[in-house]
Amino acid sequence: MERTALVTGANRGLGRAVAQQLHRQGLGVLVGARDGAEARRVAATFGPGPAGHALGVTIDVTDPAQVSAAAQRHVVDILVSNAGVMLDGGSDPLTVSLDAVEETLRVNLLGSWRVLQAFLPGMIARGWGRVVLVSSGTGAFSNGLFPGAPGYSVSKTALNGLTMMMAAQTSGSGVLINAVNPGPTRTRMMPKAEQTPEAAALDIAWAATLPDDGPTGAFLRRRVAASW
Repeated sequence: MERTALVTGANRGLGRAVAQQLHRQGLGVLVGARDGAEARRVAATFGPGPAGHALGVTIDVTDPAQVSAAAQRHVVDILVSNAGVMLDGGSDPLTVSLDAVEETLRVNLLGSWRVLQAFLPGMIARGWGRVVLVSSGTGAFSNGLFPGAPGYSVSKTALNGLTMMMAAQTSGSGVLINAVNPGPTRTRMMPKAEQTPEAAALDIAWAATLPDDGPTGAFLRRRVAASW
């Protein structure tokens, strides 16, 4: 049976690399992006996969109507919540624009929460699902939250908390929910990072295709559970 994965924020960078990797592994892939035309263009570049299709989907994670419409149109077995923003790089927690912090939380935390609420019930009803929330070491208490992007860091800490909560709520349902810290990755958000999106995508794709006895409620770094 073909499984279908939705990757949000998949029109470029890490999200695109994850979507392409899952497609190469034989999954049907929904390339999610705010710009539906761009999502469809990217999906068309994947070409025929070993078994799965690739489709572009218009989905702005901050838009309840778009998220609801996508959930009504598509059966999703695997969700990679990757859409995110960093709007306050180089800021100080004492002076950062709270408007920027609010928008960051609206996308990074509430956007992920919204897509989970839309797609998790179907996974639970079918008795199988995988969810990966793309997090960051900047939001880990074990590392110390990064004050140079305070809103972004706090949003990822909150995302980690959401991961733990949702994993506990779905325990025993057949759905595994984990956060992945891919490490610094060369994207528009971090153009000078050494790791390529394609390399980082391998660990996220691994977490998105865990076996039934795989972890849930974990903070994964290089395929190993790390400290929150």
